Amino acid sequence: MTIHQLKRDLGLIDAVGVGLGAVIGAGIFVVTGVAAGQAGPAFLLGLLVAGFAATCNGLSSAQLAAVYPQAGGTYEYGYRLLNPWMGFAAGWMFLASKLAAGGVVALGFGTYLAALVPGINPKVAAVVAVLVLMLANLFGIKKAGKLNLVIVGVTVCSLVYFVFAGIPSFNIENLKPFAPNGWRSVAEASALLFFAFTGYARIATLGEEVHEPKKTIPRAVIITLVASVILYTAVALVAVGAVGASALGSTGSPLGVAAGSFKVPGVAWVIGVAGITAMLGVSLSQLLGISRMMFAMARKHDLPPFLQAVHARFGVPHWGILLTGGIIMLLAWFGTLPFVVAAASFTILLYYSIANIAAYKMEKADRMFPQWVPVAGLVACLAMAASLKWETIASGLVLLAVGFVWRVVYRWLARVNNQ
Repeated sequence: MTIHQLKRDLGLIDAVGVGLGAVIGAGIFVVTGVAAGQAGPAFLLGLLVAGFAATCNGLSSAQLAAVYPQAGGTYEYGYRLLNPWMGFAAGWMFLASKLAAGGVVALGFGTYLAALVPGINPKVAAVVAVLVLMLANLFGIKKAGKLNLVIVGVTVCSLVYFVFAGIPSFNIENLKPFAPNGWRSVAEASALLFFAFTGYARIATLGEEVHEPKKTIPRAVIITLVASVILYTAVALVAVGAVGASALGSTGSPLGVAAGSFKVPGVAWVIGVAGITAMLGVSLSQLLGISRMMFAMARKHDLPPFLQAVHARFGVPHWGILLTGGIIMLLAWFGTLPFVVAAASFTILLYYSIANIAAYKMEKADRMFPQWVPVAGLVACLAMAASLKWETIASGLVLLAVGFVWRVVYRWLARVNNQ
């Protein structure tokens, strides 16, 4: 094996597991309540709109990944089909948003664990969890994939149990009035809920480690999105039907509040476990995706060359994994940069906008889906971006400008050193 070649060790089930592990996280456990408080029971429609937008984006990513099954996802597509600056913008924004989110998610795990096991320090738990996941990543993508399947399996089974346990407590009167804050609030809720679906792109980022990527990646993206939309809708419907939108919107743990009202005992504890495993799954997928993005960007000389090194035995970008894990542990312990977290909404929309533009530019023979799919995905991204606060957009543009300055300076220094 050459020093820059990754191992193809992931099958369809593994790829779907990576997608579900990235999607089923803070969105269903936290954002559901925020959206319910904003739009009332009509947030359920916002969830379906968000699912449609995510599906269009997902199909664009899927057909791109089938033709260009390389690590880096949209970074690679932007380079090939648009121009290097667009590709770099996608990669830089991905790294910034996911690294910032990594610290938040790791601390979220620690907080959930401390709620179930009093006396545990959330920061210590977060750092230990990232360290364990980092070590699992270092021993090969296959082992990391199997661990991810276990984590995702516990999360999904817990949420399915939540749905069936909550059906007897469902009261249709809790869905009235359906849209108390008007239909504009539903649009705002859909923009908020869109971010609950965005992890599916992690599958495309691992394009060089999937068996038969032209078949496996599109199937994995579609299965992930369909399963996520169905599960999210069922969980949200049962939750709002059990306690009402106001109760969900008034707490930071809406599923815990809903579970506490169920007649079936022990559901709140099960949801606590699901919150822990969901945060673990997202953390693991972030370690996978960020390290592979670093690998791809180093290969094209946008990041230092040591990040494209691949371990001779385990076939993973070990320096990228170590750097990613180290940064996330520091962020979990000391806190992240507020303006980077604020910019996350804008950065991820820019990432998917570039993916849709690249999909639109594909050769006709390479397309798997009609041209309206990337157009709809792009329009959805732009509409959601327009709904963001100007401070969020400004933070994202500043972050992008910092990235462009980095690229210019880094490449200039590389040329000087090579002369």
